[in-house]
Amino acid sequence: MRKFIYIISLALTLSVFSSCDSMLDEVNYGNPTVSDMMTNEENVVLLVGQAYADLKWIHDHWGYFGVSSLTADECLCPTRGDDWADGGYWRNLNTHKFDIHAKAFENIWKMTISGAVLCNKLIQTLADSRESMNPAVYAQYVGELEVLRSYYYYLLFDCFGRIPYTEDYSDESRPLMAPQETWSALVNCLERNAPNMAVVTDGNRSANYGRTTHGFAYALLARLYLNATSFGCTPDNVSLSDNSQYRPDFKAIAGEADFYTNAVACCDRVINSGSYSIEPDFFTNFKIKNEDSKENIFVIVEDGRADFDERSGPDGNMKNKLRVLFLSLHYQQQEAYGTQLDCWNGFCARPSYLERYNRRDVRGTGDEGLGTNDTHHWGWFVGPICRKGSTTPLKDKRGNDAVVFPTVSSLTDAAIGDGARMFKYEVDREGKYKYCENDFVLMRYADVLWMKEEAILRGGQGTSGYNTSDFRTLRNRTFAYEADPETAYSSAYPTVLTLDGILDERGREFAWELVRRRDLIRYGKFGDPGYVEYVTDTDKNRNWFPIPYSVIEKSVRDKDGMPLWTQNPGYDTI
Repeated sequence: MRKFIYIISLALTLSVFSSCDSMLDEVNYGNPTVSDMMTNEENVVLLVGQAYADLKWIHDHWGYFGVSSLTADECLCPTRGDDWADGGYWRNLNTHKFDIHAKAFENIWKMTISGAVLCNKLIQTLADSRESMNPAVYAQYVGELEVLRSYYYYLLFDCFGRIPYTEDYSDESRPLMAPQETWSALVNCLERNAPNMAVVTDGNRSANYGRTTHGFAYALLARLYLNATSFGCTPDNVSLSDNSQYRPDFKAIAGEADFYTNAVACCDRVINSGSYSIEPDFFTNFKIKNEDSKENIFVIVEDGRADFDERSGPDGNMKNKLRVLFLSLHYQQQEAYGTQLDCWNGFCARPSYLERYNRRDVRGTGDEGLGTNDTHHWGWFVGPICRKGSTTPLKDKRGNDAVVFPTVSSLTDAAIGDGARMFKYEVDREGKYKYCENDFVLMRYADVLWMKEEAILRGGQGTSGYNTSDFRTLRNRTFAYEADPETAYSSAYPTVLTLDGILDERGREFAWELVRRRDLIRYGKFGDPGYVEYVTDTDKNRNWFPIPYSVIEKSVRDKDGMPLWTQNPGYDTI
């Protein structure tokens, strides 16, 4: 499967806005017709694989990862002298002072729409060849594309609320749909396709790696149901299709609790599939070679070779790299580890966020502050940066000892070493490649377990799984360096099975995994300066990002020449 992803990523250079009709030009079918080629399933796999290319924009700091993490309580990007100033752009995300001209919002819009439109184009291509295809093969890959399209639209929807959702490739004049309409469309599509998606087994795990599956479709459905009210949905304003043949154990939406009951049902579909399990070692999910994890449900596949993908990302840099790691690590960590990985010394943890970890929690910063000399693996790096075998810190570019501190002295003029650095993704210390091979995790089985427990606490019908072996494994690995890990966990986090306790636990478990902003919105904490430090704009309209100015200007015009698309409430129009 990894080879498949590499081939299709190399083959494609996509731009929805420049040439939608030429998206398939990269597939060289030679003289035979497309229909002829679709009789071979291997060709179908290559065709469908093209749709995954735009996923690589998700973890870009000028894209979805940047805006979702920097606006939540988990991440800061302070200005350090002249480093990371960029006209105050990063600080504005931290303080919720973002506006309609922010570069990242335009990037997110373009890349998610690009992925969704390509999915629709490929679905149409398969439909045109349907008569020459094996019916089972046709159904399988159309379903895969429809679920992937739903994910692209979900990311756009999560950011902007009002989006131009469509399942028709030829539809170029679609309006912006109200959030509850988009929510309904996404749920209807996923419920229609999820039961027919490939169920991951040990025998087919490799073949389905990096692809949408039964487990991912139901996990995404669970996320939509759990967050229904935060998306503005009520029992009266959603419209679900009669998918009774696909959803026999789901509740009709008669009250708010039914959203949560359906979230439980979706989680149970994933749990009962037997496809996934909790890894005893938390860091297995983030290793350089993390494709062996049975906990990871959906990932962005990375290679790491410097010559793998020369296409530029939004910032002019190659996009085939694990940005969340290298943009966080201190400059001197490159020298300390002897790696070719460029370290950018940018993003770090908000200090208040770190305070929610017990000092012995392996997902936190550790108890000793030994930095490079700590023999244990921690989720966040703090302490002195030394070469292997040395206890003498390296010098930073200002001539000071290279030390990472958990505190941040100032958002506008921080020290080089301020702020704990993301460390749960394993660093390639062999220097084999210039960029990272770790696959970026988009959905984990642990998320499914915690979504289910929260949905039950919010009124959903279902049986708690908190005392099952999966949850015991979650607890035990959290304090893996303790003699009695489960007791240590219970002592450190005695009230975790409350709504507030789950919010804090999700923060500890899923740091920088693209869920925290939506979690905070669901809990009413997103714009709370008492919870998200440095926030200065508390307008609830900030729960949705502004639709980029350039996007509105390029939208279809009315008879008077005015754009038909309008800006989200609470933002200037120019």
